Amino acid sequence: MKESLQKAKVLIDALPYIRSFSGKTVVIKYGGAAMVEDSLKESFAQDIVLLSFIGIRPVVVHGGGPKISMTMERMGKKPTFIHGQRFTDKDTMDIVEMVLGGLVNKEIVYFINSHGGRAIGLSGKDGGLIRAKKKIVRKSTKESGTGAPEIMDLGLVGEVEGIEPQVLTVLEESNFIPVIAPVGVGPKGETFNINADYVASAVAVAVGAEKLMLLTDSPGIIDRKERLIPALDKKKIGRLIKDGTISGGMLPKVDASLKALTAGVPKVHIIDGRVPHGLLLEVFTSEGVGTEIVV
Repeated sequence: MKESLQKAKVLIDALPYIRSFSGKTVVIKYGGAAMVEDSLKESFAQDIVLLSFIGIRPVVVHGGGPKISMTMERMGKKPTFIHGQRFTDKDTMDIVEMVLGGLVNKEIVYFINSHGGRAIGLSGKDGGLIRAKKKIVRKSTKESGTGAPEIMDLGLVGEVEGIEPQVLTVLEESNFIPVIAPVGVGPKGETFNINADYVASAVAVAVGAEKLMLLTDSPGIIDRKERLIPALDKKKIGRLIKDGTISGGMLPKVDASLKALTAGVPKVHIIDGRVPHGLLLEVFTSEGVGTEIVV
């Protein structure tokens, strides 16, 4: 009886959060270890299905970088990175599209559906979902050594120019769960490889999401003493970037978070995807499992 009462208490404690978020859209960027370990794949899929069943509308945007690199090497093509970003020529883009839109996307759809969900896989090409343009990256004056910024060519790496929300709205209204591969289409029909954090940010803005949640392989944003920072605002983030506390792979996640907040998304959460059922813990408990960012 004691164990049963504890289970009931957990549900009752979650009730205010369920009431608050029911009918709202939550965009989740899925990546890192949560996409690699089988047990985490299962718990992620269960979380998504549970959110859907209680009236929250999840939209999943996924990455897949390690799987792309592994597939490239199997096909005899060595991955090349420039300033942490994958150089994407035409052959690489074909592999990216095959892996993201085929292997990875369909596996996520399978896991969600195997737990009773109604997931549908999409790429940015479907219904003109993601309009993209070539990403221009410039070396700083100091890096180039020429006294002027130098443009680095990353090939078919793109950035989001626009999202067609109607595609997602139609699916959500029919109780389907969109699962999006971050591949976009350029003005001349080019296919672009896009960072999934930025796609998730743009999707969250386009659909008027209540939350954007980015899964990472860290506890969240940590300070110089390796302690989790549970909550931040834009001003504090600026100081942490300036003093180097936020650096490396966390920078694009924070930048994507700030873009979403500036465009009207109320809250962004950077959470530890290695924690089983981390999504539920972040949505339905006051403690959470990561860093919450607000304006």
